[in-house]
Amino acid sequence: MLRQRVITAVLLLAVLLPAVFYPQPAVFAAVAALLIAAGGWEWARLNQIGAMGAWATGAFCGVVCIASMVYGGDGGHAGVLWLTVTAIWILGGSWLLASGAARWASVPKPMRWLVGVACLCAAWLAVTQARVIGINFLFSVMVLVWVADIGAYFAGRMLGGKLFARKLAPSISPGKTWEGVFGGLLGVALCAVLWIQLEQRVVLDSVSIFSKLLSHGVLVMAVAVVWLVAWSVVGDLVESLFKRSAGAKDSSNLLPGHGGVLDRLDALLPVLPMAMMLHSL
Repeated sequence: MLRQRVITAVLLLAVLLPAVFYPQPAVFAAVAALLIAAGGWEWARLNQIGAMGAWATGAFCGVVCIASMVYGGDGGHAGVLWLTVTAIWILGGSWLLASGAARWASVPKPMRWLVGVACLCAAWLAVTQARVIGINFLFSVMVLVWVADIGAYFAGRMLGGKLFARKLAPSISPGKTWEGVFGGLLGVALCAVLWIQLEQRVVLDSVSIFSKLLSHGVLVMAVAVVWLVAWSVVGDLVESLFKRSAGAKDSSNLLPGHGGVLDRLDALLPVLPMAMMLHSL
């Protein structure tokens, strides 16, 4: 299993890293559109849309992304969009976690389909605009999510159940603990300090999300980092809720050893638009 995960990760990096570092952001945008299309295919399958509907959904997501890239401009005045997407995540994510998987299953399929497609396309626009800002900015947002996930995993394994008697969301994801949440937050805090120190010594193509927030004061950065980490956790839980509602362990088996594309993107779906919202503000 570990060998399979490593091989898949290496192959993904072999495709993604050249696209990220390619001088023209459009190359990365096209690769990201393929991933979002795959996520759309998985989303339709999770909601029992049917085989043809799943392929059509994936194609639709890809077409929307490419059309946005060709005709959507540079997104320089998208502040209202990011505020809207953030508000939708706050309201929708809170409702989902409060209502549970059974309530989500009662939502009409067309509405479920629309919600998923909208979140995927918004995430694509956010990640491509983050790449336009700069590679350093893009990586800082993505690494924030990855460090939060890694920190939560190890803290949960070592301390889970020892400090807090109550699990994080036992009805949705029984393995997740509050110790994991705080372990992830601590990891991101250390990452932010090291990243800012690195930027003071090395000339990079753009500021990171950490330095951008720090320019408005330590308190603003601290609150915003806690906010982003919290929503990375919510994104993970929401996808777990979707899978529990569908009776699925993984969103698909497209990425051997990792599950599906949505399993890798879950925490990024809310964090990317919210990071862009904070940047625009």
